[in-house]
Amino acid sequence: MCLPGANKMKFSTKAIHAGNEPDPTTGAVNVPIYATSTYSNEAFGVSKGFDYGRTINPTRVALEKNIAALENGKYGFAFSSGMGATHAIATMLEKGDHVIVSQNVYGGTYRIFERIFRKMGLDFSWIDTSSYDEIGAALKPNTKMIFVETPTNPMLTLTDLDMISDIARVNKLISVCDNTFMSPYFQNPLDLGIDIVVHSTTKYINGHSDAIGGFAATSNDAIAEQLKFIQNSVGAVPSPFDCYLVLRSTKTLALRMEQHNANAVKIANILEKDYKDKISRVYYPGLESHPQHELAKKQMRGFGGMISIDLGSFDNAVKFFDGLKIFARAESLGGVESLVCHPVSMTHASIPREEREKFGLTDGLVRLSVGCEDYEDLLADIRQALGGGK
Repeated sequence: MCLPGANKMKFSTKAIHAGNEPDPTTGAVNVPIYATSTYSNEAFGVSKGFDYGRTINPTRVALEKNIAALENGKYGFAFSSGMGATHAIATMLEKGDHVIVSQNVYGGTYRIFERIFRKMGLDFSWIDTSSYDEIGAALKPNTKMIFVETPTNPMLTLTDLDMISDIARVNKLISVCDNTFMSPYFQNPLDLGIDIVVHSTTKYINGHSDAIGGFAATSNDAIAEQLKFIQNSVGAVPSPFDCYLVLRSTKTLALRMEQHNANAVKIANILEKDYKDKISRVYYPGLESHPQHELAKKQMRGFGGMISIDLGSFDNAVKFFDGLKIFARAESLGGVESLVCHPVSMTHASIPREEREKFGLTDGLVRLSVGCEDYEDLLADIRQALGGGK
């Protein structure tokens, strides 16, 4: 759905107003939940632009306008989950097509590509997409798409999006970026030449751990036409109520992301400085020690709320995991509440060990989704779980 002029607004103004026009019937400033499956025609062949709830819904239209504007895109498409959005993007391809994918992506992305779409005739190469040489070596005559996640989940490796868009343009590929970890507040892949940006809106965009959703945005007319057709044909669309929840949440996205970022920057620096005896490595793009720190500063406006730490062994990871009291032991991320995850046994369990080891995902790695609580309380919780310290 298009929103003319929205991209001229600043971020927080767009977040609050894009798609959120007052209800024409009552003047309500919040978009109503249009819980309807069908719409009445005024006469034969005459409608108000709405026909069937799978195809179009006013609450979903508002959400699609809103997030598309936040990503500086012309078009946005809401799905029932992040995997629903990824499925729709992969469905654009045909049997025999080849896709280059970041080797460290969310486990569900690996699962759907390898266990579903490979059986349907697609081919995938899992590589380090931060490397120009590896991408070049992976290109084939039938390569049609490059799918990157940056920062990656959970290793927080970055891919240069300017580089990806250049490679895609020269080789006539569709470029896709999973922007879930950064949200539109900290990173806008479309501005860097990427064709499609995809989100699990379940995470930061919603941010309250109460709705599942996905999203794809683009400024390419032909791609938008395909995604709209797939969205309607497959029908993996969110309910009006879930659209309402996510639309409520984007209004505070800027405020929440600032707090996530501020907390994570402080915690990552202290963990790296004070706990070298207990943590073998801290992964966070905001640290000067991160090998792609300069790239992070170039293509992102912040470093986000995700930190991964390697505790050296499975036993150490379990001890730390079970010792936390404020951090909830749960999958997912991006909510206002802090969460801790053990990727090998949770989010990335579907990835074979030999594949995980290629990008450094060990049994001792724990992923922290740093929430919006008071920083001092979060740090105290981490310290006691680590067994004391400064």
